Amino acid sequence: MKAYFADLHIHIGRTASYQPVKITAANSLTLENILIEASQHKGMDIIGIIDCHVPEVLASLKDKVEKGICKELEDGGISYGNTTLFLGTETEIYDEWSSGPIHVLSYFPTISSMESFSRWMEGKMKNITLSSQRIYAAGKEYQQKVKELEGLFIPAHIFTPHKSMYGSGVKASLSEVFVPEWIDGVELGLSSDTEMARGIGELSRYPFLTNSDAHSLAKIGREYQKLLLKEPSFEEFRMALQELNGRRILANYGLNPLLGKYHSTVCEKCGQGAEASQSECAFCGHKRLTKGVSQRIREISGTPPSFNRSRPPYIHQVPLQFIPGIGPKTLNVLKKRFGTEMAVLHSAAREELEETVSPKTASLIIAAREGRLNVKSGGGGTYGRIQ
Repeated sequence: MKAYFADLHIHIGRTASYQPVKITAANSLTLENILIEASQHKGMDIIGIIDCHVPEVLASLKDKVEKGICKELEDGGISYGNTTLFLGTETEIYDEWSSGPIHVLSYFPTISSMESFSRWMEGKMKNITLSSQRIYAAGKEYQQKVKELEGLFIPAHIFTPHKSMYGSGVKASLSEVFVPEWIDGVELGLSSDTEMARGIGELSRYPFLTNSDAHSLAKIGREYQKLLLKEPSFEEFRMALQELNGRRILANYGLNPLLGKYHSTVCEKCGQGAEASQSECAFCGHKRLTKGVSQRIREISGTPPSFNRSRPPYIHQVPLQFIPGIGPKTLNVLKKRFGTEMAVLHSAAREELEETVSPKTASLIIAAREGRLNVKSGGGGTYGRIQ
C-alpha cells in the first residue's frame, strides 16, 4: 500500500482543434498540457478531468492510447507518465425537485463507458461539446445511468452560493433530489472544510473530497487528497471511498476556507462585507448580497449525524502561487531544485528551502505547510489574501 496525491476536478479550456470546452477556463488548459503539468510539474499521482464527455476529448484520448502515449489500466483509469487520469464529467441538474441548479461530478473507469455516457447525455442536453451543461433529466435518472455504467457519482462544490447542492437558492434536501445510496462522496469546495461541514447530518455517511476545480494550469493541485491505495487505479479509488480492505482517504488538503471566493457574505455591487441579518449593503445601499458559505452552513447545520464517520485530517494547505514572494521565476527555481510542487509543499526541508530561496520565503512555505499564515477572508467571487 502506498500514499497517492489526487486532484479530481480539472477543466479543459480548449480541445486539440482549439474549440472551447469550459468557456471560463484558460485556453492553455488542453488535454496535453494538463497531463504534462500534473505529471511533471505538480506531482499529482491521480487527476480527474471532468470534461471527458466531449467527443473530441474522447477521440484525443483514444488516439493517445493507440499511439502508446497513454495506456488504459486493467482496473480502470488511463496512465500517462507518473499520473493516472480518471475520465469525468461535470453536469448541471435542475429538475422539479431541486428548486435550483446543482452541479454534479461523475467518473467512469474506461473510455468505452464514458463514450456510452456521452451518447446518453447528448440526447438530453443542448451542447455536448461544452462543459457543465444542463441536462434535461431528473437527478435520480442521471444517477441510475451512472451506476448502470459502473461510474461514481459525487455532488460538486456543495456549498458554493451558485449551482450547488446547498447553494443559497436550493431549498430541497439531498435525499429529495438524489438517491442517497447512489452517492459515493461529496466535494466540499474551496470555501469550506471538514470542520465546517461536520454538523450537517445527512452528509455524515459520505467521504469528503477536496479538489481544485482548476480553470488554469496554475490552479491544478490547489486542493487535493492523499489516498492510501495498492496502486493508482479507478477500482482502488472506489475501494478508498468505501474504506474497503485498508484503502482510504488519509488526508484532505485544501485552502483555508477564508481564502475561498465565497467564504463571507458581501455586497454584489461594492464588495463590502455584510452581516447575515442585513437586507441591504450598509456602505452603498445595494440590495443584492452574495450569501457566504460560512453563513449558509450555519443556516443548515445542527441536524444530529445519523452515522458517526471517522474523518481524516483536513490540512489547510496554501498553494505556492498564493504565497507572497513566489512568482513564476521563484516557482521555477523551486521546481528545478525539488522536482514538483508537491515535493516543495510536503517534503523539502527548511535548510534546503533556505539554500534555494530567501529565508523569508522559506519561512512562509513552512508556515503554509503548518497552517500558520494569517489570512483575510474572501467573498462574492474574490479570493481571500495572505497577509
